[in-house]
Amino acid sequence: MRGGQGAERAPVLQFTNCRILRGGMLLREDLWVRGGRVLDPEKLFFEERRVADEQRDCGGCILAPGFIDVQMNGGFGVDFSRATEDVGSGVALVAQRILSHGVTSFCPTLVTSPPEVYHKVLPQIPVKSGGPHGAGVLGVHLEGPFISPEKRGAHPEAHIRSFEVNAFHDLLATYGSLDNVRIVTLAPELGRSHEVIQALTAQDICVSLGHSVAHLQAAEEAVQSGATFITHLFNAMLPFHHRDPGIVGLLTSDRLPPGQCIFYGMIADGIHTNPAALRIAHRAHPQGLVLITDAVPALGLGNGRHTLGQMEVEVDGLMACIAGTKTLCGSIAPMDVCVRHFLQATGCSVEAALEAASLHPAQLLGLEKRKGTLDFGADADFVVLDDSLHVQATYISGELVWQAEEARP
Repeated sequence: MRGGQGAERAPVLQFTNCRILRGGMLLREDLWVRGGRVLDPEKLFFEERRVADEQRDCGGCILAPGFIDVQMNGGFGVDFSRATEDVGSGVALVAQRILSHGVTSFCPTLVTSPPEVYHKVLPQIPVKSGGPHGAGVLGVHLEGPFISPEKRGAHPEAHIRSFEVNAFHDLLATYGSLDNVRIVTLAPELGRSHEVIQALTAQDICVSLGHSVAHLQAAEEAVQSGATFITHLFNAMLPFHHRDPGIVGLLTSDRLPPGQCIFYGMIADGIHTNPAALRIAHRAHPQGLVLITDAVPALGLGNGRHTLGQMEVEVDGLMACIAGTKTLCGSIAPMDVCVRHFLQATGCSVEAALEAASLHPAQLLGLEKRKGTLDFGADADFVVLDDSLHVQATYISGELVWQAEEARP
């Protein structure tokens, strides 16, 4: 009944004694919800002459839009890049477990894999609305296999590909279908990449630049062709150099299409990116920063050996590396931890930290009217946080889907 027929007859919920993140500010206002959407109380009062059917006291907490994670490889023992007969049950488990971290929508991410894995896995991960069962699935993020072998990171070299003569058909043959795909990460220096970027963006698929040795000019040309995102900035790309800053230089480039905002993912887990680098990126281009977890299947499991696609991963404390190496292969920090670390490391405002995990990823995916905002008419997906930004409760479509034990009545 989300905002559709019968919504006006649905009960009205009024969340009181809270601070709402709206328009880049924390406002001492009530949040009104009906039919799964944020409601304008003035219309309720003056046009319908109604009041709330139920009030919920939030105890002075912050209400922020639900977090959106656009790069998550798995978690809690589930590997999205594993071709099983029941991929859906693994996605469902992760979707349920991330509710406690304030995530209300996410993009399951597949690392570089052989074509048969894509053909088997992709049809099993449809776009799906969130609810008590778990966070919503916004579409799959395909990270590879069209990347640079030199900057492969944890991606298996044997399955990395370049584009053949008929590049887009080659991509379709590799993936099988793009029906459930929302983001594709590729290396823009690959031959024929620009025709692929144009073809993907024509299908409303977000193209991200990453795992690449591209110089700045190649990156700028990719953005001119339609790319809008950078996969985990600083990681798996050429380091910044003053004469050719590479992909990093897109943050301050003056050769992007007019009005184009380039977004970039940051893994703020305290391992992947030094706090000084976080500060540099944020101060250079704050409105483009998107917090991602890049979480691996070992998230939530503790020390030991686990998998990531075709690779074996070793976890020791907060570090996840390819077994037997020092090569990082994703994070084991959940989104709420990344938000808190980002806030502490950059000294940014609470509002900026929360928007980096909600509004910015929604804008990246063109969903900012419905997600990542608590404006009137938006989906009532939100997270209740204490002053230290620990999650107290998570709501999807105005329905309580997770609550901390200490927050329960």
